[in-house]
Amino acid sequence: MSVKCELYNDNFQNWKSYNIQKAQLVIADIPYNVGTDAFGSSPLWWKDGDRRNGESEKAGKAFFHTDFKFNIAEYFHFCNRLLIKEPKEKGKAPAMLVFCSFQQLQTVVQYGEKYGFSHHIPLVFIKNYSPQVLKANMKIVGATEYGLLLYRDKLPKFNNDGRMVFNWFPWERDGDRVPKIHDTQKPVKLLKRLIEIFTDPGDVVIDPCAGSGSTLRAAYELGRNSYGFEISKEFCGRAWSEMLVDMERQDALEGGQETLFDLMGV
Repeated sequence: MSVKCELYNDNFQNWKSYNIQKAQLVIADIPYNVGTDAFGSSPLWWKDGDRRNGESEKAGKAFFHTDFKFNIAEYFHFCNRLLIKEPKEKGKAPAMLVFCSFQQLQTVVQYGEKYGFSHHIPLVFIKNYSPQVLKANMKIVGATEYGLLLYRDKLPKFNNDGRMVFNWFPWERDGDRVPKIHDTQKPVKLLKRLIEIFTDPGDVVIDPCAGSGSTLRAAYELGRNSYGFEISKEFCGRAWSEMLVDMERQDALEGGQETLFDLMGV
């Protein structure tokens, strides 16, 4: 079976320049807009994680320059245009999944409603560790991330063999098999779990903020077609050379699915 996997070094607003299929699922980790406090409670603020060594290059820096200019209205306009229309039959409707900060939840809900996503389900992702390690014995530290599943009128496609799915998911690290490229990279294991619930093999998954390309890798490994947009040339190049190249080699070794990687503008 041929699986399409395309990554564009471009803004998702320019989607009309590319011949991409509409999606069953749009999934993205939008910028958290935490500004220059991105590494405030992390040891990465200090050289080698030790404050005695002085501040590192990440001290007082944002995760990415896009944290300051992400346009959430344009993002929702894109998602509304690129998701398939709701089919007449039940159990086939599309959905979008947004990873966001706790403070952004209400904003995401409000913009979702404005652009036709009248329903939402809050999701929580639970870690067994915390990046907030500075003075951790003196405060309650964060060990969760948040998200929203948004849909229009009909309940989205749902695959779980009739079993219950909780609104929380374990956040399992990928380990050495998956390269660490992006500071806010989501685990491929987690992405695969979400993609397999809300899509079928052969469906299309779109990530408008592709970052490391982990969503594309997760979709490929499940036999879903995928398209991603990433404006950073650095991340786009590393996604191609590190996150997706191993997938292609593994496929060749195992004689499995064919794949088409198309990195545009890099």
